Amino acid sequence: MRVKVLSRNPDDYVRETKLDLQRVPRNYDPVLHPFEVPREYVRAMNATKLERLFAKPFLSSLDGHRDGVNCMAKHPKSLSTVLSGACDGEVKIWNLAKRQCIRTIQAHEGFVRGMCARFCGTSFFTVGDDKTVKQWKMESPEYGEEEEPIHTILGKTVYTGIDHHWKEAVFATCGHQVDIWDEQRTSPMCSLTWGFDSISSVKFNPIETYLLGSCASDRNIVLYDMRKSTPLKKVILNMRTNTLCWNPMEAFIFTAANEDYNLYTFDMRYLESPVMVHMDHVSAVLDVDYSPTGKEFVSASFDKSIRIFPVDKGHSREVYHTKRMQHVITVKWTSDNKYILCGSDEMNIRLWKANASEKLGVLAPREKAAMNYNQKLKEKFQYHPKIRRIAQHRHLPKSIFSQIKEQRIMREARRRKELNRRKHSKPGSVPFVSEKKKHIVAVVK
Repeated sequence: MRVKVLSRNPDDYVRETKLDLQRVPRNYDPVLHPFEVPREYVRAMNATKLERLFAKPFLSSLDGHRDGVNCMAKHPKSLSTVLSGACDGEVKIWNLAKRQCIRTIQAHEGFVRGMCARFCGTSFFTVGDDKTVKQWKMESPEYGEEEEPIHTILGKTVYTGIDHHWKEAVFATCGHQVDIWDEQRTSPMCSLTWGFDSISSVKFNPIETYLLGSCASDRNIVLYDMRKSTPLKKVILNMRTNTLCWNPMEAFIFTAANEDYNLYTFDMRYLESPVMVHMDHVSAVLDVDYSPTGKEFVSASFDKSIRIFPVDKGHSREVYHTKRMQHVITVKWTSDNKYILCGSDEMNIRLWKANASEKLGVLAPREKAAMNYNQKLKEKFQYHPKIRRIAQHRHLPKSIFSQIKEQRIMREARRRKELNRRKHSKPGSVPFVSEKKKHIVAVVK
C-alpha cells in the first residue's frame, strides 16, 4: 500500500531568528482575490488621509538678522551653505546642517539690494543702496585679519540687482540700465538699455548662458544676448513684473512674478501669449525660484504665504504660511530638490520641506516599498471626488481666505458683465479673449 505524505521544505516557513518576519505563503491567482479595485480604493483613501495627517512642512527658523531679509543666494558647490542680505546692509552666511550663522559682514550702507555667488563658489558679490558692487571671499578671514572685500566698484547710480554668468568670470548688474562687467575691470564691458525706467531684476539663463532677462518698472520684460550690443525683444504686460527665473532644464522657458497676483510662464520664442498663467496668490508676487528638476517652482508673495506650482498647472499644489510670517520678500529652492528657504519682513529665514509629508532621514527598504506603492495608488485614484477633495484641501489664514472669496466674486461679476455686453451687441463686435492673452499689451522686437 502506498501512502502519500506531505513534504515541505522548512526553509520556506521557518524563521532563522525570532526577529525575522513570519513567512506567509500566498496564492496570487486573481480568482481567489475578488474586489481588487474596491480594496485598492480604500488603500488609496487611507494613503491620502495619512499624507495630509503627516504634512508638517516647517523645519526651522534661522533668526539673527536685525532687519527684514531682502535677498538670498545659494552656494553653487555646497548644499548646506546659504547667503542672505538684509535691509540694514548686513550679509550673513548660514550653515543649514547646523542651522546657525557662521559669518556676519556689514557689507553696505542701507539695503543690500542683490547678491549672487560666483559659479566656482570661491567668492560672492553684493550690491547695495550705497552705489557699490563688492566682491567678498566665501571663506572666513584668518585670525587677526580684517573683514575686507576683494574688490569694490563705485557706480554712478544705485544698483537694484546682480547675477553672475554660469560659466565665465562675467556678471551683470541692473539699475538705470543693464551693465555687463568683467571681474578684472572697474568699468562695464557693455551697457544695454531699452526704455528709460529703472530695472528691478536681471537673470542669466543657466543653459544658454549668453542670454539674460530683465524686468523694468515700465511693465517690460526685456531679453538680451551678451554677444549682441542691442536687446533681442521685449514683452509689455498690464502690470509691473517684479522678477523672473529661467527654467534650469528647458532653455527657452522662464517664469515672471507679477504685481497683478499672477505668475506667467513664457516661451521666449513666442512671447505673444504665455504658456501658462498661474493664479492663486491674493497679493503681489515678489519672488520666484525653480526646483532643480524644472518641473515645479516656488513663489513668494506680499500676502504672507509661499506657494509651490507645477510648471504645467494653473493652480498651486501647496501653500505654506505661519502666524508670525509677514510679507515674504525672497525665496529659494535648494539644489538637492528637498527644501525651500524663504526670507521675510520680520527678520527670519524659514526652512521648509519641498514635499510636506516626506519623511526625512534613512528609509528602510519596506518603508520605501510601501511609500512607492501608496504613491502609485494615489496617482491611480487621484480623480475620484472624495480622494481629490482630501488631497486638495488646505487650511488658510482668514485674511487670505476672505480675499480669495472676494476675488472670486469680482471675477464672476466681470465674466457676467462681458456676457451681457456680448449678448446686447452686434455679433462679432465683442470678441472672445483667452485668459492667457488678456494680460499681454504688446511684443516689441
